[in-house]
Amino acid sequence: MRHFILTGAFAAVLTSALAHAEIIDRILAVVNGALIMQSDVSMAVRLGLAPQPATPDTVTAPLDSLIERRLVLEEVDRYAPPEPADADVDRRLAEVRARAGSAFDAVLRESGISLEQLRRQMRDDLRVDAYLLQRFGPMQPSEDEVQQYYRDHQPAFTRNGAVRPLDDVRDEVRAQLIANQRAGMIKDWIAGLRRRATINVLPR
Repeated sequence: MRHFILTGAFAAVLTSALAHAEIIDRILAVVNGALIMQSDVSMAVRLGLAPQPATPDTVTAPLDSLIERRLVLEEVDRYAPPEPADADVDRRLAEVRARAGSAFDAVLRESGISLEQLRRQMRDDLRVDAYLLQRFGPMQPSEDEVQQYYRDHQPAFTRNGAVRPLDDVRDEVRAQLIANQRAGMIKDWIAGLRRRATINVLPR
């Protein structure tokens, strides 16, 4: 009888735990068969690895970020860029730890992820960076493009109410132009990946 009572109590606790688990974690999206969980999004936001949601009860922006990361990683795995150095992975991990501060260990514990698993994520992020640089760089804008960008964005090159001469800010103009061109190309490329992918975002 006592065994029956204990078994029933254990079942009740287990049922409660499972119900609680369903509340705190659930599938938000399936990307080409890969699951993105609510805990994945929460961890990425809390560690500064994804943009903050527009409001506390929405996850659109960070979820989109993780969906795109999943699609890009599939391309990275297909073309296998050079592996990052261990020192670079350690440096990226240290940046994340510093950004999270005293909450770092709690975020990992509450997300159910180990330090080694997070380190592998940092490795993948560096592989993505290397792949994007290889695929979309370097760029060499023409002098006409530099001048046009300078004319179109003069407030960015204004100091104390006066527009700085192009000769004084040419390198800065070129760097901003290259960054904008590269960001636009990457955005268009990712949009193409999304069109070709099977993405199922579950209702929330």
